This record gives sequence, C-alpha cells and structure tokens, in this order.
Amino acid sequence: MQKGHNTDLRIDGIQYHIQTEDWGVENPFLVTRVFKNGAVVRSVKRCYEKALVLGPRELSEAVNIALNEQHSKILDLLQTGQFS
Repeated sequence: MQKGHNTDLRIDGIQYHIQTEDWGVENPFLVTRVFKNGAVVRSVKRCYEKALVLGPRELSEAVNIALNEQHSKILDLLQTGQFS
C-alpha cells in the first residue's frame, strides 16, 4: 500500500480538498475523493487492472506512478473547470 496524496485548492473562492489513496493489494483500487467545503462531491475509483502499467516495473513502483497520475489528472481537471 502506497502513501496517498492530499491537496487543498481554492478555486473561485471555493475550498476543495483532493485526497487520493491506494487501497492495497487486498482491495486493489486507487480512489480519489474531491471534497468541497468539507463534503465529498465526487469520487473516482479505478481498479489496479485499469490503472497500472506494469511492464518491467515492480508493483509498488507501478502503483506509485498511477497514484501520482490519477491525483494530478483530477487537480488539472478541477483547475481548468472541467471537473466540479
């Protein structure tokens, strides 16, 4: 299980908190939750099978890369107004 990411953003006066977690090999999902003023307004859940590109990488490295990519993608979508 990898460490998750947490980011706070203020967009147009609205406070968002974005949290991305790895649920581990026993429950193989990457989950990102978007909080708006303290309440969950969106949740994105991707299974390892769809999120990870293993190739020659170790599982832990592949999970870390996918976790970073998923978190960054949600941040980008929020900041460009495509995800609210």
